[in-house]
Amino acid sequence: MKQCAKLFWVFAQMGAVCFGGGYAMLSLLQKVVVERYHWATEEELMDYYAIGQCTPGIIAINTSTFIGYKYSGLPGAICAALGFLSPSIAIITLIAAFLENFAQLPIVMHAFAGIRVCVCVLILDAVLKLGKKSVTTASAWWIFGITTVFAFFTEIPTAVIVVCAGIAGYILYVKGLVKK
Repeated sequence: MKQCAKLFWVFAQMGAVCFGGGYAMLSLLQKVVVERYHWATEEELMDYYAIGQCTPGIIAINTSTFIGYKYSGLPGAICAALGFLSPSIAIITLIAAFLENFAQLPIVMHAFAGIRVCVCVLILDAVLKLGKKSVTTASAWWIFGITTVFAFFTEIPTAVIVVCAGIAGYILYVKGLVKK
């Protein structure tokens, strides 16, 4: 029960301050889940995040569910997901009730502009950290380059690109071109 309460509280704190969606939360997850609590390794976090992106639903909720499950089974998965979701529901409900009245105020518009810039920096931070750990071999660089081209210059859904990259990684591993 203590583990579930801790999962709920930690993910509720992250859910309360995680602006910008799943990509922006990756850096925070890495600091809290990997470095502070050691609930997952960086490699596991990347795997959870990749699977969370490919599965239906919100990346942040999916990823927190995987981490909660690893740490404390099904009750942990439920507590982590509810913990991350609870602040969002409260904040969104509050914003929805008042935003239309205040959206055109210069202070609100400037605050949102600042938040958008901050989210970009958080996403870049996550990309750089993950890149250092993930793109370490020649074949990984090839997969990185090809998926980047497809992501930026085609209309192929992200989930399809991720699945294809996983298949490519598996094929390269089976052929002995990549070591574990």
